[in-house]
Amino acid sequence: MNAEFFIAKRLVIGKEAKKYASRSIVRFSSISIALGLAVMIIAVAVVTGFKNKISHKVFGFGSHIQVVNFDGNTSYETVPINLNPKLVKEIESIPDVTHVQSFATKAGIIKTTSDIQAIVLKGIDTDFDWSFFKSNLTSGSIFEIKDSISSNKILISKYIASLLRLKTGDEIAMYFVQDPPRMRRFFISGIYETGLEEFDKIFVIGDIKHIQRLNDWEHNEISGYEVAVSGFNKIEPIHSQITGIVGLKLNPDGSGLKVTDIKEKYTQIFDWLSLQDMNVWIILSLMLLVAGFNMVSGLLILILERTNMIGILKSLGANDGQVIKIFLYQSMFLIAKGLIWGNIIGITICALQNHFHFIQLDQSSYFLESVPINLNIIHILLLNIGTIVLTLIMLLVPSFIISRVTPESTLRYT
Repeated sequence: MNAEFFIAKRLVIGKEAKKYASRSIVRFSSISIALGLAVMIIAVAVVTGFKNKISHKVFGFGSHIQVVNFDGNTSYETVPINLNPKLVKEIESIPDVTHVQSFATKAGIIKTTSDIQAIVLKGIDTDFDWSFFKSNLTSGSIFEIKDSISSNKILISKYIASLLRLKTGDEIAMYFVQDPPRMRRFFISGIYETGLEEFDKIFVIGDIKHIQRLNDWEHNEISGYEVAVSGFNKIEPIHSQITGIVGLKLNPDGSGLKVTDIKEKYTQIFDWLSLQDMNVWIILSLMLLVAGFNMVSGLLILILERTNMIGILKSLGANDGQVIKIFLYQSMFLIAKGLIWGNIIGITICALQNHFHFIQLDQSSYFLESVPINLNIIHILLLNIGTIVLTLIMLLVPSFIISRVTPESTLRYT
């Protein structure tokens, strides 16, 4: 067995370890590492969970990437493009592209007997992925889109339903300001709620055929395509690949296509989410500094309390490196104990919150009903490794005090 490791183990768990006055101080150092790691795990899980949840909701309304007319603007009155099955197949063949669907949008007004509300009708086709709205449906049901006939059913948000005092099954009149103005009647099939008020207060989901007729488009004209990808970090590379595919594609009228992604379209939301990373780095830095300084102070006390032992070891032929190893091994025992308890505490709190949602949020302010949790094994491993590495680096400084201890100065007073 490694001699330095054996001595360090005896100093930590041996009977003689209980005799030293530094025991309580060293225990406090381990507790600080445990609490620090627990706080870091919770902070990272909460912030990444918050970003994932909000991003997922934004993606539900506009997917990750959109292919639209190059001449289009940022309004909901769009310039059409032609359906192109060949283009869809090319995009779907890109690795990490999970779904492609057509859409159209048109601004309108819902008018009841006593209230009025501006909305955006989002037209969908048979290729629409309902999974997002199914998971956020509060009442009613989704409706079926058919190729042959148009559906008069729509999905509205809980925000609009409450504002206009509507419920599932109600018939509403929707007006569209154009020349000449037009009106359509719809039946509410279901009510959804995402918590993102910016989207909930305007989007109504309906059949794309209504928008095509209102705009006097052909049956093969749409506002564009929505492309879903397998992960947030895939958006930029796939954006570039799709741009390369559609760059030479033209509509019959000679107009081109352009590719935009959700981060460009809703810059303010994703910039706000990026700011959350700064909070995490501040928390991680503070926790590591606190834990590191506590371990440094603990090691200093251990060295001062065992000065005689250092002198004896050096008089027996041990060099500075071997003695430093003993104290670093001893510190590693204490750090490992703190890490074990830190992981247990942090993961347990996160798991309980993820299952029971006992910490609630004001949805109107935070877009979520409870604190979200994203427990990622890679994040936990990196936090543990980072804590070990940085703490050991900080411990190297006080350990060099050992090199200044000589056998003469210690044994003289024993």
